[in-house]
Amino acid sequence: MIANARMYSVCAQTGASWGALLSTVAKTAGLDIAVVEHKAPLPIGELWRRADMAAVFMCGLPYSRSQPRPVLVAAPIPSPAAFKGQPAYWSEWVVHKDSAFADIEATFGGRLALTEPNSQSGFAAALEYLMPHGGSDALYREVIAPAVNPLGAVNAVISRTADISLVDAFALALLRRYRSDLTSQIRVVGRTASTPIPVLVASFAGLDALTEALMKAHRDPALHEVMSDLLLERFVSPDPAQYDALRVNFEAAVSFWRAHRLARIVHPAFVV
Repeated sequence: MIANARMYSVCAQTGASWGALLSTVAKTAGLDIAVVEHKAPLPIGELWRRADMAAVFMCGLPYSRSQPRPVLVAAPIPSPAAFKGQPAYWSEWVVHKDSAFADIEATFGGRLALTEPNSQSGFAAALEYLMPHGGSDALYREVIAPAVNPLGAVNAVISRTADISLVDAFALALLRRYRSDLTSQIRVVGRTASTPIPVLVASFAGLDALTEALMKAHRDPALHEVMSDLLLERFVSPDPAQYDALRVNFEAAVSFWRAHRLARIVHPAFVV
C-alpha cells in the first residue's frame, strides 16, 4: 500500500513533513504503507489509477468524475484563519507584484496560465469564475501550456510567461511560509468560490484504522510539530456527496465555454 502527498508537497521541506506525518499515522494504524514519490512531470492521473492507494491526495474534481470512485479516507482542515476551520479551499488569482493589473478584469486580453485540465483549483475554478464575463469576443489572447502545479503557476507569473494565473489557496499558504522568495513577487487580485478541499483517498475499503489515526493526529504530541509545519488544524471524515457539485459545475462550465471564446489561442490541453 502507498501514501503520497504530491499535491501539497510544494517544496522539499513540506514533502519531508508530509512523509513523516503519513508514515507516523500508518504506524499508529498498524498498517504497512510506503510513502512514495510521484513528482512532476509524471502525470498525476497515473498515481490516482493505482490499485494500491491507501492515503493519496486527490483533487476533488477528478474524484467526483471517477467511475468507480476511490474510497475517501480523510480531508485536511488547514490552520490559517481564512479557512475558518472547514475542509474547504478556493483559488487565488495572482499577478506579478510589479504589474499594473488592479483586478482580474484588467488582465483580459493578456495571457492566462492554468495548471492541468483535471484540476479544480487550476482549471475548473477559472472556467466557472470567468463565465459571467464570457461573450462573443475572446477574454484572453492566449491560454498557455499547462503550468502543472501551483509552483508552476506562480513561476509562470513571476517569469511574465503569463499575466495571471490561479493557485490553490492551501498550496499558496504553504508557499508563503516556505518559499517567500517566490510569493513576495506576486500579489492576489481576486479569489474563486470556496469548494471541498482535495482529500486523501484509497483504492479499497477497510482502512478505518487509518482514518481514525488521521482524525486523532492533532491530539498526538508526537505530531504537533509536523502538523504545525504543514499548516494543519486537523483531519475530518469527508462527505462524498459534497463533491458532486464539482462535477455538475464543471460540466456546465465546459458547455458554456464550448459556445464562447476563452482565448484566441488555447493550448490543446485546455480545449474543452
